[in-house]
Amino acid sequence: MAEKVVPAQYLQIAYDLASRIASGEFQEGSKIYGRSVMASEYSVSPETIRRALKQLADMRVVDVRPQSGVNVLSADNARRYLEQYGEHSDTFALYAQLKDLIGEYTELNHRLIDVTTALLSNSATYSAAANRPFPNYEIRIPKDSALIGKSIGSIRFWQATGGTIVAIRRGQHVILSPGPFAELYAGDVILMVGSEDAVSAAEEFVNRKIVKESVI
Repeated sequence: MAEKVVPAQYLQIAYDLASRIASGEFQEGSKIYGRSVMASEYSVSPETIRRALKQLADMRVVDVRPQSGVNVLSADNARRYLEQYGEHSDTFALYAQLKDLIGEYTELNHRLIDVTTALLSNSATYSAAANRPFPNYEIRIPKDSALIGKSIGSIRFWQATGGTIVAIRRGQHVILSPGPFAELYAGDVILMVGSEDAVSAAEEFVNRKIVKESVI
């Protein structure tokens, strides 16, 4: 039996914002608080909020302008967004994921070309890198890790371990040189570079479990 497609986090946030606009919580013509405030409210990175707002802006639900914030344009368009999302949520999520993957694939190709060109333009550097490869290590994020859902920047990985994350493998997808807003999920495999002490510290760091408060 095929597993149900789980919409990406930014799609869920876009749906919630559209619901609040359609219900009148956010009135047409009003301004929604900034991305940093929404990022705090939804406990995600500002980049995730940006992608959510892009979905709504494409359907003219909101208008997003630099330095001007987010303005609500149309409750009717918000309702149309909800209808489209509700009736075709799986297809909608798959389409959005495909669009993201195509964008990431294109960006990755450009980066590969840039790196290859830089290496080949300096034979001495290329030779040195080939003769002295820098070792890297893989660490899997367990399903009960306290790091799940948090960004690399917020957990201060380098400060905590002394190691550097160079890539994240998520299923068949590899995120190269993830930035500080990249979030970690259960089952992710971190590719890192560092000393043996840094690797040991990283393994202990990612295996810290979520602390559940006791109910009295």
